Amino acid sequence: MSIVKFTQNLQRHTAAPACEVNGGTVREALEQVFGQHPRLRGYVLDDQGRLRQHVVIFIDGEMIEDRQGLSDSINASSELFVIQALSGG
Repeated sequence: MSIVKFTQNLQRHTAAPACEVNGGTVREALEQVFGQHPRLRGYVLDDQGRLRQHVVIFIDGEMIEDRQGLSDSINASSELFVIQALSGG
């Protein structure tokens, strides 16, 4: 099973524990996480289902390429890391 992990700053706003999931794409993995923790969806995806501007996902240390469709492939041993970038001045 793949593992999806979230940064501490997301965990301050809503429950965001590491989750073991099945799936062949980033979207499939995230949908399983959102099924368990629905409030996370709004922090990670916009209203069009795309990755929010200040959110980045890494698969085994490599940034995903498809920020809109989330179609990047994962395998059973993949580790996904969801990061919410901080901005401001």
